[in-house]
Amino acid sequence: MHSRALPLKGGAHGPGSRVDSAAVRRARRIIGAVALVLLAGCSKERGAGLQGYVEGEFVHVAAPVAGRLEKLEVTKGQTVEEKAPLFELEAELETASVKQAEESVRSSEARLADLQTGRRKVEQDVTRAQLDQALAAEQQAAAALQRDQAQFDVGGISRAALDESRARHDVDAARVRELQGQVEVARLPARTEQIRAQSAEAEAARAALAEARWRLDQKRVVATRGGLVFDTLFREGEWVPAGSAVVRMLPPANVKVRFYVPEPLTSRFPLGQAVDVRCDGCAAPVQAEVSYASVQPEYTPPVIYSNENRSKLVFLYEARPATGAAASLRPGQPVVVTPR
Repeated sequence: MHSRALPLKGGAHGPGSRVDSAAVRRARRIIGAVALVLLAGCSKERGAGLQGYVEGEFVHVAAPVAGRLEKLEVTKGQTVEEKAPLFELEAELETASVKQAEESVRSSEARLADLQTGRRKVEQDVTRAQLDQALAAEQQAAAALQRDQAQFDVGGISRAALDESRARHDVDAARVRELQGQVEVARLPARTEQIRAQSAEAEAARAALAEARWRLDQKRVVATRGGLVFDTLFREGEWVPAGSAVVRMLPPANVKVRFYVPEPLTSRFPLGQAVDVRCDGCAAPVQAEVSYASVQPEYTPPVIYSNENRSKLVFLYEARPATGAAASLRPGQPVVVTPR
């Protein structure tokens, strides 16, 4: 006697299995369509822009000398132009040092001029008057010697009297030569070595004056570049050590945008590439230009690169906005970057 196997409802080979297979296929098609829509949306989102943020390269303005903060010329959030005064330190000591150095320069230069011009005119006049007196005395002694010589020849005076008359004439003649030499010396400047030494002293005094004026100038600090006063770090009346920043500035040229480019898209961002930067609150896209591209990835897969995980590699890029548009961007602000 033979038995016949009956099909089981809902079994693997019954009619119910065909219905279930069709339902599974329809579900898979629906899921696939949804996945394609999601992927398309993700790709559109990636194509819409790359995430980044604004960064500022701040300029810390300080004085190279210490002092009490006497006057703070700017306030936080203020925009200043180039050469605008920022702050001023007390400068009583430096002002006194400048005055002292100026007097030292005047004194040294006066001594140098005195050495270069010889003796004063009044002194030269005195020497010339003494020379005139000596000449008169020498002429008188010469006449007396001539008379005594005639008297000696006729036996009127002794040899001793003639010798005495001749000696007086020699003394007066020597005095004339001495005063003539003094007159010449009075007209001459000092010796070359003295003038050289005094010139060096005057030059050193002028250098000391320049240093004193430089230290005084450092007590009043101005902006070397225009920009935003991002912060002030001291208050009036506080002591500021040498080299300590008092004002923190952000010039427009120091604003940049940092963003990350996936490895497959790096060819779209060469150096010099124009990009648009969008941010919350920006009325219009800010034009910028790619200025830096990192040669190393910021984040890498943990083990090995593969075709599936290469898209995880991102590279750091930087773009400099146009100077006129940089004021609309703030450090730390999130942005979206798209190539133009």
